[in-house]
This record gives sequence, structure tokens and C-alpha cells, in this order.
Amino acid sequence: MAIIRLYTGDDGETHAEQLDLSARPDLGDLHGAKGVIFRTMPVGYVQDWHVAPRRQYVITLSGMGEVELIDGSNYQLSPGDVIMAEDLTGRGHISRVISDTPRMTATVHLADG
Repeated sequence: MAIIRLYTGDDGETHAEQLDLSARPDLGDLHGAKGVIFRTMPVGYVQDWHVAPRRQYVITLSGMGEVELIDGSNYQLSPGDVIMAEDLTGRGHISRVISDTPRMTATVHLADG
């Protein structure tokens, strides 16, 4: 399982860092949430450059996804992988389904703060 944080850097571009639970014990604390949305994206789905509409976790439940950054780096997402989306400004990232089955996600809208 991977937890990948997307954030906007000082250069205005989206960057990523892989978070390790042993180095970030705060991730094991209770996080306030506004709600959750379940979504299914079809095979071949691509969402062109976009930023996160709010701070949120996107958890891949089935299928496989990929996030691409402006520097050309790609992060593949398997079931159980989590994106911590905090890239609220800038150019953002591209999201796509890379499996031959639909990708189902749970998106948890985080409470402000």
C-alpha cells in the first residue's frame, strides 16, 4: 500500500511525495471528514490537467489508476493505494485508468484545518 501526497510547490507546479506511516505517525490519528463519494471510472478514462477541488483522500478500491505530473513522473495506483490530494492551485496533474477493468475509488473530503 502506498500513500502519495500531491501538493503545490513554490514553483506553482504539482509535486508528489510518498508518505511512510512509520515516519508520519500523525497519519494514524483520526482525521476529520465531511463525507465520502464512491466513483467508478471506465476503462480508458483520462482526466486532463486539473487540481484537487479540495483537500481529499482518493483511495483506489479496484482497478488501477495513474497520476502524471508536469515533470513526466507517473505514479501507479493499485487497490489499497491512497492519494492525499493537496494540490489546490497551479496546473495540477493528469489522472487516468490504466487497467483493463474500471477503477473504483472512495474520495474522502477532508474537513478544513
